[in-house]
Amino acid sequence: MALATKADEISEIAFGFMGSKALFAALQLEVFSHLSKGPQTAAEVAEAAGVHEDRMLTLLTALAGLGLVASEDGKWVNAPASDAFLVKGAKYDFGDYLRLQVGRQMYGLLDQIEGALTNDLPEEATASYADWFSDPKEARLYSESQHAGSLGPARQLVKGLDLSKAKTMLDVGGGTGAFAITLCKAFPNLTATIVEFPNVAAIGREYVGKAGLSDRIKYVEGDGREDIWPKNQDVLLMSYLFSGIPGDAHEPLIARAFDHLAPGGRYLIHDFIVDADRTGPKLAALWQLQHTAFTPEARSLDTAWLADALERAGFENVSVDTMIPEMTMLAQATKPA
Repeated sequence: MALATKADEISEIAFGFMGSKALFAALQLEVFSHLSKGPQTAAEVAEAAGVHEDRMLTLLTALAGLGLVASEDGKWVNAPASDAFLVKGAKYDFGDYLRLQVGRQMYGLLDQIEGALTNDLPEEATASYADWFSDPKEARLYSESQHAGSLGPARQLVKGLDLSKAKTMLDVGGGTGAFAITLCKAFPNLTATIVEFPNVAAIGREYVGKAGLSDRIKYVEGDGREDIWPKNQDVLLMSYLFSGIPGDAHEPLIARAFDHLAPGGRYLIHDFIVDADRTGPKLAALWQLQHTAFTPEARSLDTAWLADALERAGFENVSVDTMIPEMTMLAQATKPA
């Protein structure tokens, strides 16, 4: 078992919030997008971003310490990962997900973590996704940024999954339809139903319409934990659902999934899941803690418990494998034919 014992290791953990804020500020100022045009001096980036050169140099130095940019002959360049994921309009850009959802919404909710852990949150605190999404503005900000964050995992799912024979899919808590849209585009015979809160469903229909899939992707409005699902589904997907609901709802949802799948149907759970020995992955564990800040009854999900729960519910061919390295995993199971 690895233990952090050095003072510098402890300091790096304690002051990780500074790195997060540096990233959020750089995204807000579009630093990575400016640098995508080629090597630039701090003065050039500062002028493009509209800030003082000294402040930009301080920010760039911090970003270099994080490995997000580098300095070459007095000019600054993006790291390869920054070019791929943090430049506006890039194929795998999820900067808005980090800047808006993580930076503006979730980061602030971490102030609640102590109260959530001690079960002492004030009445006005955000205590569930239902509370959060009852506000149309908050629902839109979260949903639009999450759409960008979900497109990457959705593309990855398509690469490793053959749904050519599937006709119906149920996406519980499917947000704005990033997974449903990506899967329906990849598999022409597939239709999808998304269960989601009303304010999110309204935004999702916009994305579905822009994708030209309104005839194949429909919404059922409501809380995904309620019994409002259509039955006899070939595929049933839950992405980031388990981490955002009370732990005592996990097993009932697994049982309902079994009941609503057609014989031979496939069950997919994509979420923040840690290893059975609970020593990592680090990012998955931290995301689980983040969700606890506004869902105090949330439960940390691990591979062993999830696999066992699926088998006890009657599923077969159970597997739990890495999806986003160090962050999420994908559990797969089938209902006996």
